[in-house]
Amino acid sequence: MELVAGEEHVYGYEMLTDCLREQDGLVINKKKTYRLCKKLGILQPQRRKKQHYPRRLARHVEVTASNQQWQLDIKYGYVAGYDQFFFIADMIDVFDRTIVGHHVGTCCEAKDVCRMVEEAIHRRIAPGEPMPVIRTDNGPQFVSKAFGELCEIYGITHERIPPKTPNMNAYIESFHATLERDLLSKETFNSFQEAFNAVKEYIDC
Repeated sequence: MELVAGEEHVYGYEMLTDCLREQDGLVINKKKTYRLCKKLGILQPQRRKKQHYPRRLARHVEVTASNQQWQLDIKYGYVAGYDQFFFIADMIDVFDRTIVGHHVGTCCEAKDVCRMVEEAIHRRIAPGEPMPVIRTDNGPQFVSKAFGELCEIYGITHERIPPKTPNMNAYIESFHATLERDLLSKETFNSFQEAFNAVKEYIDC
């Protein structure tokens, strides 16, 4: 109680535990401190993690033209020569079935996905035209702050499908299934560059 009353800063039970151990030499754990704080009525409310970019669930809409909805997903490929996997991020236009953006590399971070989306926007969307709805799953790249900021800057509506519902991202899932069947399961890659070139050539065709 003295610690709480004598400081301007708000003490949580974890910090109180550390202070009681260091300053008073008490043998006490965090669970005990929590129970005492609760009993004394000095337990601080737990801070809630703020969600800067609220989740928007995917919904069924009729797509009638290009650049209305893009579906984005990430797939893995395998390089036998190094016994390692690589990443393939692809984005497809639901209406015309064009791969409007892709990234191939040994890693796939939020910044790589953002760069891919930004390049697709500059290439496909003329100034003044409405932005597409981008639909993804709940992968870390897509729920990241960087991706949220990108969507906010460009005025993009970002839809996320519920867990275990790949059918709601059916177009990009179908493309990746075709990519797996026609290329990834047939070819043996001895180097990353060989794999990257093969994927890019397949997409360009």
